[in-house]
Amino acid sequence: MAEFYEQVKERLMRYARINTESDPHSTSVPTTSCQHDLASVIYEELQKIGATNVYYDKDTCVVYGSLEANVKTGRAIGFVTHMDTAPDASGKDVKPWVLENYDGNDIVLNKEKDIVMSPSVFPNLKQYIGQDLILTDGTTLLGGDDKASIAAVMTLLEYLVKHPEIKHNFISVAFTPDEEVSGLAKDLDLERFKSPIAYTLDGDHLGYYMDETFNASLSTIEIHGISVHTATAKGIMKNAVDIGNAFLNKLPALEYTQGREGFYHVVSFNGDCEYAKIEINVRDHDSLQFDIRNNTLKMIVDMLNKEYGQGTVNITQRIQYRNLKEVIDQVPFMIPYLKQAIESIGLTPQTEPFRGGTDGSALSHRGLPCPNLSAGYENAHGRFEYVPIQSMEKNVEILLNLIDIYAKCDC
Repeated sequence: MAEFYEQVKERLMRYARINTESDPHSTSVPTTSCQHDLASVIYEELQKIGATNVYYDKDTCVVYGSLEANVKTGRAIGFVTHMDTAPDASGKDVKPWVLENYDGNDIVLNKEKDIVMSPSVFPNLKQYIGQDLILTDGTTLLGGDDKASIAAVMTLLEYLVKHPEIKHNFISVAFTPDEEVSGLAKDLDLERFKSPIAYTLDGDHLGYYMDETFNASLSTIEIHGISVHTATAKGIMKNAVDIGNAFLNKLPALEYTQGREGFYHVVSFNGDCEYAKIEINVRDHDSLQFDIRNNTLKMIVDMLNKEYGQGTVNITQRIQYRNLKEVIDQVPFMIPYLKQAIESIGLTPQTEPFRGGTDGSALSHRGLPCPNLSAGYENAHGRFEYVPIQSMEKNVEILLNLIDIYAKCDC
């Protein structure tokens, strides 16, 4: 629809110019104060649109809004998107522009700096011949992850307010910070959100959905050695670095994995003779295998302590998120309804186990079942990110169809 086209285009380009880059090393909430700049814009826009229950939690940088039901049938639905952009590439001074009617050839993003995006490197470009692409000047990311979703949700809400004849049950929305640095929507207030179910909107490729993620943990291994002069070291020295190497050598061989294969990933290993620290990510889709992997690390710790003395090696394990499929499978209508909404605009729904996590992973295990619908951007987290305007248009249509399904369902 032409109305959707102009609105999603204008919104994404406006949001993209607002720097919301998050910081993985910060301990503040949110991790960067600039995320409040977009939060305040969304808050004011929700009020202007005519949304209800609009609230901006300035302590947590979460923005809420809703539309009241105009039918007594069906059930409530919610949508969650994130405001921050990844720190992998700069989100400052983004200069979005539109290439209309893409012809399938190389795209000059920045003539002065000779920055060119080629379909020989990014073959997905060929899927968008004839479409209109929002791009950058090649020096920053665009921020379509996840501002393309924000643009779609805001356009959806405005359209529904302008068209009260469209029947819908209660609709809740939330815009959260720090997703890119594992914020996991931890401060989203479920009581304020109200809807008992929701969908996150995030990810590449129009028409994709996600109902399965990794289980994830971070293990921190601390090794306490004893340093003495090498002239008298025999029988006394315990080299923490050597013990750390022994720890890693007891792990299964590290290799690249794909699909549903889990893994151990050594994030860092730092130390000297007296003290060393190892951080290891554990990932697996299968909960049993995930638990086995975590227990394997504990067993290695026990083995090394028997060899080098109790207390030499300590391990702290923190669950980061769980596979959302464990929760989604208990709400059997959510994925069929989503697939139906995608099919209704002529697309074939596609999915694959996601080798990562989403805000929905954490929200699902907090009691808000929350699978994911793709935002339709491409090449996220880098200077060659782009968003087809037509993908955002179609996402608004998918959301409209999903709302219609929920308004009529007897679930």
